[in-house]
Amino acid sequence: MSQYSNYILVCGGTGCRASLSEQIMQNLKNAIERCGLQDSVQVIRTGCFGFCEKGPIVKIVPDNTFYVQVTPEDADEIVQEHLIKGRKVNRLLYVNPETHEKVQDSKHINFYQKQLRIALRNCGFINPENIEEYIARDGYAALGKALTEMTPEQVIQEIMDSGLRGRGGGGFPTGLKWRLTRKVEAPQKYVVCNADEGDPGAFMDRSILEGDPHSVVEAMAINGYCTGASKGLVYIRAEYPLAVERLKIAIKQAKEYGLLGEHIFGTDFSFDIEIRYGAGAFVCGEETALIRSMEGKRGEATVKPPFPSEKGYKDCPTNVNNVETYANIPIILLKGAKWFSSIGTEKSKGTKVFALAGKVNNVGLIEVPMGTTLREVIFGIGGGIKDGKKFKAVQTGGPSGGCLTEKHLDLPIDYDNLLAAGSMMGSGGMIVMDEDDCMVAMAKFYLDFTVEESCGKCAPCRIGNKRLSEILQKITSGNGTEEDLVKLRNLASVIKDTALCGLGQTSPNPVLSTMDNFYDEYLAHVRDKRCPSHQCKELTQYFINPEKCKGCTLCARICPVQAITGERKMPHVIDPQVCIRCGTCMEKCKFGAIYVH
Repeated sequence: MSQYSNYILVCGGTGCRASLSEQIMQNLKNAIERCGLQDSVQVIRTGCFGFCEKGPIVKIVPDNTFYVQVTPEDADEIVQEHLIKGRKVNRLLYVNPETHEKVQDSKHINFYQKQLRIALRNCGFINPENIEEYIARDGYAALGKALTEMTPEQVIQEIMDSGLRGRGGGGFPTGLKWRLTRKVEAPQKYVVCNADEGDPGAFMDRSILEGDPHSVVEAMAINGYCTGASKGLVYIRAEYPLAVERLKIAIKQAKEYGLLGEHIFGTDFSFDIEIRYGAGAFVCGEETALIRSMEGKRGEATVKPPFPSEKGYKDCPTNVNNVETYANIPIILLKGAKWFSSIGTEKSKGTKVFALAGKVNNVGLIEVPMGTTLREVIFGIGGGIKDGKKFKAVQTGGPSGGCLTEKHLDLPIDYDNLLAAGSMMGSGGMIVMDEDDCMVAMAKFYLDFTVEESCGKCAPCRIGNKRLSEILQKITSGNGTEEDLVKLRNLASVIKDTALCGLGQTSPNPVLSTMDNFYDEYLAHVRDKRCPSHQCKELTQYFINPEKCKGCTLCARICPVQAITGERKMPHVIDPQVCIRCGTCMEKCKFGAIYVH
């Protein structure tokens, strides 16, 4: 690679591919060939840069010029202006929303400045389909070190000393989990990677597998060495075709290089990895349900104990970790437990990857040290709320988490703080809401998701959550009573205490947290029969302000149910009994005469 003087890195993540990044790559290559630069400029497909809001992204090194929202039509200009004439394409540079200045280098973009990328260290830097680029960034060095310089116990102790906790939601100490599996005597053991990411708005694991699959392959092999397992299984949802494809490539390349298979690094250790496909069931993110699914059985949770470490896949000891957990393992072994444990808080070490989504300016994939506040994430990295709206809440932990409010903005993010605040870390989904969001409807959305995804094995989850959903439906349709609010809280508490698995036990969190923090909204729905955010259609009425109405008749003409009447050049009225609350009239009115209440 040393013969090239310039490298053009093009984001090859799912989001940017959907915005034609593959065509951008091809157009860049064509333009480079036309200009005779193919011997000095190389175009490289990378994993996700994280800044999804501004994709597709093109980065040119060594000068680190960062172009955003690039289109295929921009390729010629980038080559002509930047590579031949040595001038930046200013219109493609990121604009700081506060200073309105052009930013040339990603290091000076506020989205990246407060991040510390450990699990995402290679995403956006290397071609995920080229093992040599991974090796060039110390890839498989940790595996070599573990196999040739350390005993399994020494590796486990290093992981324990690092303080790494499971990034899948539970936060169980990773090293301890490995040690428990190692202690069990059995002729066959398994190592499993949980890549069944099903939270609404979450794309952390997918992006790591798309951008740096070898880090997971390497970490699974290290896990196998430590626990005494010779077989690895990756359970990944089939809805992630790009992640599956790149994982297959990584496994194939690792075998070709002798990094998987028999006698790795000339030692007695042998390890192989296979892929198992999930069908999009959220419950299969729970490790016992995942194992049953891999066995070809119905994906439903089982009673613990026995834990998978004792009796898991095919009744053999099985160690399950998620993608992000694995992505941290190689660098911990290379840089040491002391280095990793110096990052984060007392009980939550290292960094955490979040999928920042919702009503925030900078939607994307971020990684921050544990202990970073919600305010720094949402307003610093995230760039604040879209369209200048007021921040209302943030949902952390997906359907299992809770809604945190303005009073929680200065809360340092770690496992214990989020739990104490009525939410949880979860796998890392973080959805931001503004003043226009109805918290009752939001709770119903997450609960409906849980009802849909429940395996149905235990009554609290199967029946209890269905009843919760029905009560919320009653409230949002304007038929709720204050008695329903009492039932809602009581039933939610019972489900938390009696459900079989973590999914069921945490499913009422969105309801309980919104009731704790936004009880006034619940009261408005049941007492006043109105939705303060105007999101619940059955509780929303459209009116025409007679002082603003010019009688142009446009609203009457476009109303699909003819609910609006009035003479030309005279104020019109809306019949609430006929109105279906579609909002078309309000959207089309040129005089701002239509409002909701």
